[in-house]
Amino acid sequence: MQSLRKHYIIFFLVFLFLFTNTPNSYAAGNFCFKANNTNKHIVNVAVTTLWAAPNSTRKVDNPSISKPVDLSSWTKNMNYEQKLGLLGKIETQALYGQEVTVLENRGNWYKIAVTEQASPKNSKGYPGWVPKSHITETYSNYEECDIAIVTANKSHLYNTTFRNSKFLEISFNTILPVLKVEDNWIQVQTPQHGIMFIQKQDVKVFSNYKNIPKPTQQDLIDTAKRFLELPYLWAGVSAYGFDCSGFTYSVYKQHGILIPRDSSVQAKQGEAVSKNNLQAGDLLFFAHNKGKGAVHHVAMYIGNGQMIHSPNYSRSLEIISINTAPYKSEYAGATRYLK
Repeated sequence: MQSLRKHYIIFFLVFLFLFTNTPNSYAAGNFCFKANNTNKHIVNVAVTTLWAAPNSTRKVDNPSISKPVDLSSWTKNMNYEQKLGLLGKIETQALYGQEVTVLENRGNWYKIAVTEQASPKNSKGYPGWVPKSHITETYSNYEECDIAIVTANKSHLYNTTFRNSKFLEISFNTILPVLKVEDNWIQVQTPQHGIMFIQKQDVKVFSNYKNIPKPTQQDLIDTAKRFLELPYLWAGVSAYGFDCSGFTYSVYKQHGILIPRDSSVQAKQGEAVSKNNLQAGDLLFFAHNKGKGAVHHVAMYIGNGQMIHSPNYSRSLEIISINTAPYKSEYAGATRYLK
């Protein structure tokens, strides 16, 4: 009898462990799940890069179009000339779990629009081509769940609460539905692989994106400074590399403020402010023809005559004086998005 009792105790303990560590919605007590027959297309890799045309990648770009992607390897292994070759070939990026709209279907590629990246190029969002393998369809509705937004530069999803069970590395600003909050871990819903675990210290949890608290000027500065010395990446909007407007877009996104994706559009929205009335967090714009031509660059003012920006492939993300050449002569105005 005692042996049988021990057997049942062991069985119960094993069952309890599996119940609390298995990725399925029942284990999580997922009461925020609401079934919905509406079809959604979701990014299913850490970062998908949107190309100007399908089948236009080079051999060196393979890590960016594979599944899983390896953005660290991609950016590290390109030489300067290969990085320059991306100009005009890639448009923007989208993060794991982001909703997109499929615009066209051609071979192994989808033309998509990134819903939350406003652009005059398409009313449904910023458009571009991605491998079909980077997009998945889901019919589940987790809109009533809290959200976890990644605040760390990079984080990992885990299959269980064991640190050796890594599933996927994800970027700053990735947002996923929360199913359960534990002491040191948060259970989140993934686009295709059920429930995964993320370390609580790497995210902040909110009831929804609109309820992210309004940031202070210092909040914006602190977030921006975390990426100092990060190498530039044309079209980048992730912790693997930003372009100039992808950087300002991403800093504001972290704090619940969605601004347009491109610098030329960022310059036209927000509240225009004069140069002698600048406040930390204001966006500074620079244009060709000594500031009178087309806007080609954006930076964020951080006070004391300094700005932080992701300049180009020649220099990493940096803080410089707003009077540094050529920016002093190319200054074209400023806008304020923090009201």
